[in-house]
Amino acid sequence: MYKVLHRRELNPTVTELTIEAPLVARKAKPGQFIILRVDSEGERIPLTVAGCDIDEGSVNIIFQIVGATTKKLNQKLEGDYIEDFVGPLGVPSHLDGLENVCIVGGGVGCAIALPIARELHRLGAKVTSIIGFRSRDLVILEDEFRNCSDTLTVMTDDGSYGREGNVTLPLKEALEGGKRYDMIITIGPLIMMKFVTLTAKPFGVPVTVSMNPIMIDGTGMCGGCRLTLNRNGKRITKFACVDGPDFNGYEVDFDEAISRSRMYNDFERHAYEEACNLFKNS
Repeated sequence: MYKVLHRRELNPTVTELTIEAPLVARKAKPGQFIILRVDSEGERIPLTVAGCDIDEGSVNIIFQIVGATTKKLNQKLEGDYIEDFVGPLGVPSHLDGLENVCIVGGGVGCAIALPIARELHRLGAKVTSIIGFRSRDLVILEDEFRNCSDTLTVMTDDGSYGREGNVTLPLKEALEGGKRYDMIITIGPLIMMKFVTLTAKPFGVPVTVSMNPIMIDGTGMCGGCRLTLNRNGKRITKFACVDGPDFNGYEVDFDEAISRSRMYNDFERHAYEEACNLFKNS
């Protein structure tokens, strides 16, 4: 059992929990993730490590309330416990040697991008951050990004905060204006990462994307998190849990990944409604 030490609501649908997990905190690196179960009857879900405090022995996770399990997880208060908290899993982000990096985050994906931006800043790299949200009330982690970025641009789809438009707008402006980056690291919705990659392609800037498909065991054995990469004219299969979650954006078959991500939408919606009814009647 793992204790909830702290809880913070970042916006109406996104929550940050600090979990007591000293062994995970000691080993976790930016880009890695954990798999948890809320209770003994629950499903296993992957969540990226959003930060660690080795002295406290704690790990931060940030999640969006989108399904039955995240609905249950959001009911946990400080002092409560969750059943399982396994990690760190996945390959840490490769950041050594990067001197000038553009971080592009979208929505709750910003929680994954933040520890990478922080680590790059710690290593002395120049960090340009672009973070995007649908509207002002969904903006998260702005102050945290500002503290570790040389330049920060906040975008909202409706223009209610920051600049109006999506994250590819300032990225394209920068590239067309002659900005050159060692790497663009983008984390967020699949469709956003696809178009960030397409925006960067004419300029030849390397792009790393963070993939978070359906996962079950986190060891590559179930095959649920498989991705198709187009590499050197061949289509190859990789597994996000053991080969990722970071991949070369130019190799990822985004259309297939988007299609696979929608396979269980109806099932998840039904499970979410059942969970809501359970809490209402309890």
